Amino acid sequence: MSSKVYFSDFVTGSKKNNIPNKIRALFDKVKAPDILSDNDATAVKLHFGEKGTNTFIHPVFVRQVVDKIRECNAKPFLTDTNTLYTGSRTNSHDHIQSAIENGFAYSVVNAPIIIADGLYSKNSVDINIKGKHFDNVKIAGDIYNANSMVVLSHVKGHGLAGFGGTLKNLAMGCATAAGKQMQHSDSKPKVMDEDCVGCQLCLNNCPVDTISIEAKKAKIDDEKCIGCGECTTVCPKRAIEVQWETDSRIFVEKMAEYAYGAIENKKDKVVYFNFVMNVTPLCDCVPWSDVPIVNDVGILASFDPVAIDQASLDLIDQQVGNKHSQLVKNLEKGEDKFGALHKDVDGRVILEYGEQLGMGSRKYEIIKV
Repeated sequence: MSSKVYFSDFVTGSKKNNIPNKIRALFDKVKAPDILSDNDATAVKLHFGEKGTNTFIHPVFVRQVVDKIRECNAKPFLTDTNTLYTGSRTNSHDHIQSAIENGFAYSVVNAPIIIADGLYSKNSVDINIKGKHFDNVKIAGDIYNANSMVVLSHVKGHGLAGFGGTLKNLAMGCATAAGKQMQHSDSKPKVMDEDCVGCQLCLNNCPVDTISIEAKKAKIDDEKCIGCGECTTVCPKRAIEVQWETDSRIFVEKMAEYAYGAIENKKDKVVYFNFVMNVTPLCDCVPWSDVPIVNDVGILASFDPVAIDQASLDLIDQQVGNKHSQLVKNLEKGEDKFGALHKDVDGRVILEYGEQLGMGSRKYEIIKV
């Protein structure tokens, strides 16, 4: 059975038909108010953008969604989770500061910012999923505790996942730092002795007591280590190195399981919007914005996270590629754009596995708004 995906392009020509009004019309057409109840704490899940990038979803666009949520007597808050890598969003203080500097001030977006996994990514809930790769996934506490969620995703390329849309926004974006480590690697964290000061924070936070202190340096027992990544998140000196290596297919399947866990307690209480614009080669996590690989396409809305990502990919592939971008082949209509950019990754695996997990359908019906 096909899922409904609502679509609005960027063709305007009047105040009535401008992009903010298109967003508000999409919100109503997809019947997003149906998931909202009075006084719902509604998480608006988005990416605030790393410092230096500028192609994240525009705060003015986000404001339209926030105002529509408020019209439903719900209580919206903007949210994301802290990063595993070193950057401008590794803890809530810096993350909120970066968000404000990128334009997400209360006066602009009409909603507070709550970083869902807490100051140092310790606000975590283990969700039982019994998947192929994980029995449990680590989801940010305030994502879990929210009554409903509106997921706003900027569709773009990604070096490890092939592309990023709704499913990646759920998977990486709703996971704690430890959960991100579990998705990224089958390798165990490694202590860099030259940076370790022997503070024992990692030892005290290890859930399986696999860390000891020897000669005033932390030591990890690889045989006992479960690879949860908790030690990497608490180390104040960043002396425990994140291991990124993993098989690309396994990595993408792990993301699908985390996406599944992120919405497990919110059946029929989540709606998704994909912004297919500024389709850059890499994620908004990099501190720059490259030339888009295709022209801006439009905005999609659906209750099906698999269908909305499939439709977004199909719409991108139907565009003529920008020969002045990093896209050097598959420029014609119908050719795989992200596959040409990231040839060692099959990003569509997350759609296949997401469908197998029962998250949605790759078959869809586009409804023009």
